[in-house]
Amino acid sequence: MTENIRKTACFLREKLAENPGNGDYRLAHTMRVARIGAAIARAEGLDEEAMTVACLLHDISYCHPFTGEADWKDHGRASAAIARPFLETLALTEAQRAAILYGIAAHVDDRPELPGEPTPFTGTVADADNIDRFDAFRIYETLSRAGYEKLSPDARKTHLEETLAKLRKLRGLPFATKTAAALWRQRLGDWIHFYERLLQQNEDGRFLLEEETTARSETI
Repeated sequence: MTENIRKTACFLREKLAENPGNGDYRLAHTMRVARIGAAIARAEGLDEEAMTVACLLHDISYCHPFTGEADWKDHGRASAAIARPFLETLALTEAQRAAILYGIAAHVDDRPELPGEPTPFTGTVADADNIDRFDAFRIYETLSRAGYEKLSPDARKTHLEETLAKLRKLRGLPFATKTAAALWRQRLGDWIHFYERLLQQNEDGRFLLEEETTARSETI
C-alpha cells in the first residue's frame, strides 16, 4: 500500500464515521470498489494508485446524511467537493488530481460539472461502482427488500421474471474499458444464472403444490 492510498483510507474511515447511519456497508462497499478499480487499472495500463484513491473517495459525501433523492443524485459532485482539499495533501500531480475529481463527480449521473473530458480512467470509477452493485451480497439484499420469503409462489414467479427481464436488458450497458465490460458480463451472468435457477425451483415447487392440491380434491 502506498502512502497516498494509506492516507486516503484513513481519511475515508474518519469521514464516514461522522455519519453513524452508514453502518459497515458503505465502508465495505467502498473498499470493494477500490479493489475492482485497481484491478481494472492494472489490466488496462491506467494509473493504479490514482484509481485506488479515486475509488476510495467516490462516496465520501456519505459522511453527511442524505435527506432525499436529490442528495443521492448529487453525491458524486458532493464527494468531489469534499475530496478536493484532501487531494491537495497527497503527493499527486495536478493532472492526477483533475482526473480523480472528474471521475468522482461524474460517477453517479455522468454530469461532473467540472472542466475536462471523459476518459477510460474517469469512466472506471463509475464502472467499478456499478460492478460492485452486482456482488453476491446484493442478491440477498435484493430478495430481502422484496420480502421474497413471504411472497406467494405466484408473486415470487412475477418478481423473478421481472428481475430477469431487467438483468437481461443490462447486458448492453456501456463501459469505459474491455476489462470492466468483461467483469460486468461475469457478474451479471452470475446473477442471471442464480435467478434462472431460483425461478425453476419456484416452478418445481408450484408444480408439486398443484399436484398435491389435485390429489386431495380427487379424494374428497
